[in-house]
Amino acid sequence: MANAFSKEERVAFEELGEKFEDALVMLANTSVYRTDQTMMARANDTISRPMPYIIPSYDGTDQTNNFNDVVQLTVPAQINISKGSPWVMTAQDLRDALQEKRLGDAAMQRLATDINLAILGVACNQGTVFIKRTGAASGFDDVAAIDTAFNEQGVPQNGRYLALSSRDYNNMASNLAATTRSFGDKISNEALRRAYVGNVASFETFKLDYGIRKAAALGSAITISTLPAGGNVYVPLATSAAATGQASNVDNRFQRVTVNSTTNVAAGDAFTIANVNAVHHITKGDTGQLKTFRVISVDSATTMTISPPLITNQGGSPAERQYQNCVVTATSGTASIVFLNTAPGVMNPFWVKDAIEVLPGRLEMPTDAGLAVERLTVNVPGKTIKGVELVMSKSADINTLKTKYRLDVLFGVVNKQPQMSGIMMFSQL
Repeated sequence: MANAFSKEERVAFEELGEKFEDALVMLANTSVYRTDQTMMARANDTISRPMPYIIPSYDGTDQTNNFNDVVQLTVPAQINISKGSPWVMTAQDLRDALQEKRLGDAAMQRLATDINLAILGVACNQGTVFIKRTGAASGFDDVAAIDTAFNEQGVPQNGRYLALSSRDYNNMASNLAATTRSFGDKISNEALRRAYVGNVASFETFKLDYGIRKAAALGSAITISTLPAGGNVYVPLATSAAATGQASNVDNRFQRVTVNSTTNVAAGDAFTIANVNAVHHITKGDTGQLKTFRVISVDSATTMTISPPLITNQGGSPAERQYQNCVVTATSGTASIVFLNTAPGVMNPFWVKDAIEVLPGRLEMPTDAGLAVERLTVNVPGKTIKGVELVMSKSADINTLKTKYRLDVLFGVVNKQPQMSGIMMFSQL
């Protein structure tokens, strides 16, 4: 067959896949949802994924008046990230197979980094639980603060992960090496010799060699109405109807709110609202702690999209009772917004595994048009679950004796539950 791969190239591709699997650190700690690719092509590569149900309970044996509609919320998930790493080799270059292998390794590493960064970006930019630390990373107390926030809000105990920048991770390791130092102590020895933190306060920790930085928030004197009739009370909806009567699913992760001004507000800023406390997602009990929110986008001089929405149950509808996430302890037409990211720094994301989901896609390339194609679907690292498909293709030009190679991946990432993910920032003023 014209332009067929040699056996040596196939073997090299298999070895490349093994390295690709090892490099997918973030993928190993998220959920993977595989879809029918024909169906996805017909649905504009979009599928609705369900959010967890939350069902209220009531006292007594007589539940006559408590049979209410159940609202199933969904979020749109898309296969919308296509990454390719191309290179070209001349007939002279191909004499040295080692160079070909090195180029393939570099392309694979770049694509694995792209996947990790996509997951990291979704976790950092859409996670809504914000943990502010005024000092440098110091160890147990930092991670315990995340654990406390998750526990108070009823976030599941299993599958909790924390990814730290190298600087913050090593600061934690330094603390463990010093505070637990004793001869023969495994935790202390690992921290000292390998800068290893491991499982702390129910979170499995990971070190990143890259991090996403966030600038300090510059907005000030910004207020928002928390009155029941102030226009910012959110009622979850499963679907909404267009003017034509056609129903479509509603993305209940976000809400557009009205404030007095959005001057100097930027996407990604974290904030609290005066007298708006977080509640336990299941019991609806007031945690006594201010609810944290993130700015998703600034839409106008007085409107911005935030996450999560203000589901305060001020309207008392079944959907509000079911998905209430905060309580207003004292209503106000001018409740103060206080920004939390008060100094620039790296965002260290944390999440529950089921909150973030990766959707592998498939690129169909013709093999009868002079293009040689090899496919390899790697497993999720450490598991037998099939993950992202790595595609290698090549074609040669008889005029120039140059051979073009490329590695490609197609996938999507969705944060199904921003309230089960968040970021921690250190050295905040």
